[in-house]
Amino acid sequence: MTDSNKTATLTVHGETYELPVHSPTAGPDVIDIRKLYGDAGVFTYDPGFTSTASCDSTITYIDGEKGELLHRGYPIDQLAEKSHFLEVCYLLLYGELPVAKDLETFETTITRHTMLHEQMQYFYRGFRRDAHPMAIMVGVVGAMSAFYHDSTDITDPHQREVASHRLIAKMPTIAAWAYKYHTGQPFVYPRNDLDYASNFLRMCFSVPAEEYEVNPILSRAMDRILTLHADHEQNASTSTVRLASSSGANPFACIAAGIACLWGPAHGGANQACLEMLEEIGSVDRIPEYIARAKDKNDPFRLMGFGHRVYKNFDPRAKVMKQSADEVLDLLGIENNPKLQVAKELEREALEDPYFAEKKLFPNVDFYSGIILEAMGFPTSMFTPIFALSRTVGWVSQWKEMIADPQNKIGRPRQLYLGETMRDYVDIENR
Repeated sequence: MTDSNKTATLTVHGETYELPVHSPTAGPDVIDIRKLYGDAGVFTYDPGFTSTASCDSTITYIDGEKGELLHRGYPIDQLAEKSHFLEVCYLLLYGELPVAKDLETFETTITRHTMLHEQMQYFYRGFRRDAHPMAIMVGVVGAMSAFYHDSTDITDPHQREVASHRLIAKMPTIAAWAYKYHTGQPFVYPRNDLDYASNFLRMCFSVPAEEYEVNPILSRAMDRILTLHADHEQNASTSTVRLASSSGANPFACIAAGIACLWGPAHGGANQACLEMLEEIGSVDRIPEYIARAKDKNDPFRLMGFGHRVYKNFDPRAKVMKQSADEVLDLLGIENNPKLQVAKELEREALEDPYFAEKKLFPNVDFYSGIILEAMGFPTSMFTPIFALSRTVGWVSQWKEMIADPQNKIGRPRQLYLGETMRDYVDIENR
């Protein structure tokens, strides 16, 4: 945050107050209201905190109007094209792209932390077989604090570092085992000779009865999904992690809180909702009907996976994800999958329709990631756990930044109270 000499003038009940205005390195100016209640005795009202900066950060910047997403200043499309997930993890955690030696050390550290404590298997077996994988993820990640006592002291920089590495390393194993438990298949242990994305795919899809070779196209597509979802500034789940950590909670509890928030269909469930929409459409011949419904203001139907709340022009992640979707569908084919046939035709017709171009309703990252995961063979119940897996590094980076911030204090939003004022208790016989 860069201080400036600019101020904003606010008049309350005839009294005038000068509020500092801070200029960021990118984005709109921010009015500092920290002393407003103490000076003027009033709060501000901002449901959803959509106009409130809850912190200052150097990690991720989004310009929704321009369609920009920058991690530590690097455009997301460049990172997705030229980099890979673990290098992006290093960038988010430490602020700079690593030199070769540092990247090798980091990758080795993450790879050698991928195994789970053997007793954690009992947590999985305690869930019903039909438990949603996200329910399992919330429970198991929260339980990590019961197994890894040597990385829960948030005042110790070394323990914070170890906890960060453990969360990033073990999340693929946790997610893959949730999938295996859901399908009734035996757990598959990680291997140190595979890269991050390939290891995850193998733990999900291999079985002891035969060898499993990870296709490099699928591995690259998974790596891009992870990279493109790694962080997204102060979204709902990230804000949840920051709010939980502001109380001094251990890192595993904070990330479990973020996973719980991500589970909401308005947040992490968008790609699942997209696939459910494709299933509702059912066949290619019904697409014109649903496009017409999407244009009808009186019809509640909306095309899921098109447009974005933050990006008012286009989603910068979608172009790279579309390339991966095309590669995966070319590899696996769509002849026997009606949902994927509908997805490809819907994409074509929507992109050619002037209505969607004028409204800037372009396919977003959720549309393409859902297509890719469906083609790979993941059930829709696994879409959000994979989102949680990829977003873990963003949560951890934001958590580390907050813990190290000297301005850090426990989060305590205010309210506009509209309930009853004080009244006397009435005995039950007199009510």
